[in-house]
Amino acid sequence: MGLLNGLMGHASAVPVEKLTKEFQPILLDDEQIEKAFRLIRDMLVFTNKRLIVVNKQGITGSKIEYQSVPYASIKMFSKESAGMLDFDAELKIWLTGEASPTIKQEFRKGDNVNEAYKVLSRYVLK
Repeated sequence: MGLLNGLMGHASAVPVEKLTKEFQPILLDDEQIEKAFRLIRDMLVFTNKRLIVVNKQGITGSKIEYQSVPYASIKMFSKESAGMLDFDAELKIWLTGEASPTIKQEFRKGDNVNEAYKVLSRYVLK
């Protein structure tokens, strides 16, 4: 189901252990990955310091953009849970100075969106 969910545009959880080596060059010495969610090739990576939005580009995905979003720049966030006939949930994040959500991510039905929401709550609501 993981591949099918990815193809349908739904984020699925990625084990943190699998990302440690890939992200080591860009993480600070005291920074740890808390949670990560993959959508086909792109990812949302929540650390104890920031949100990293990963955008793999091109056919091979060898060109990668890492967008760092400090939690302090997030002014609002919301989650929309999956409904009875609507099988996906959505996470929306507004950054300071933006009228509409800058980051939108769909999650499959289940607890994944709640996990992302909890990490945001822990760091944005300090």
